[in-house]
Amino acid sequence: MRTALRATALALVVFLAAFALPLGTHALWWMSRDDIPARWSTADWSSAGLLPQDARAAPQALVRVYAARTGRWRGAVAHHSWIVVKEAGATAYTRYDKVGWGSPIRVNGWAPDGRWYSNPPELVLALDGPAAEAAIPALRAAVAAYPWTGYGDYRAWPGPNSNTFVAFVLEEAARTAPALAVALPPTALGKDWSPEGWRAALAAGGTGLRLSWSGLAGVTIGWIEGVELNLMGLVAGLDLRRPAIKLPGWGRIGVGIGAQAAEGDEAPERASSDRE
Repeated sequence: MRTALRATALALVVFLAAFALPLGTHALWWMSRDDIPARWSTADWSSAGLLPQDARAAPQALVRVYAARTGRWRGAVAHHSWIVVKEAGATAYTRYDKVGWGSPIRVNGWAPDGRWYSNPPELVLALDGPAAEAAIPALRAAVAAYPWTGYGDYRAWPGPNSNTFVAFVLEEAARTAPALAVALPPTALGKDWSPEGWRAALAAGGTGLRLSWSGLAGVTIGWIEGVELNLMGLVAGLDLRRPAIKLPGWGRIGVGIGAQAAEGDEAPERASSDRE
């Protein structure tokens, strides 16, 4: 009996320290802000200036993965993520999102580096030149293969949502383009969702293992993700590769997610993203 009580007490302490306290404090801070738009119609969806407005000013091929806080109270707990690609010499970018209204998969619905509900995008991954050229066909094929594309195939929680879409596309494409193996922010709720109940799978890039129950509970251990504990879609964990702790609400505290940009890439938005 004492052993069971101690285990229960320890589990409660871990839950409070790793999940409840961080989420509660971030929610209080978020809702105390006076710059949160009350409606989508009053929010700023314009370019954040991370990419050249004229795509011809960046003649090389490029791939960008961005994430930005969602709107209103949801921004206290979650990011929305999307993918941008441009072939070498192309005159326009292509942006891919999944949203919760109308036909869920949207192409070029917003500026490629646009704010989301007034919140500036953060850089998750940047590939340029040959690395991007190799990755773009795999990304486009993975977008075409994404299965939850019909009306009603969107659930904000636990998924499939915008982050489920981006996680699926990146994981599928990384099988033939390893440079796309990247960890989404811990606040990308829905990234671990699956329709299969308990599911064991390789983590991003095959560098570890993910055990998950429909995205509501699970653990991920891998070189790219670090250690992540998932509870009700919320993630707490530790990243040793790019030192940081991961907390519900607050996200990464440490080296920014933009540090996942491919080594050697000249990503003009990287410095500004790390200051966001």
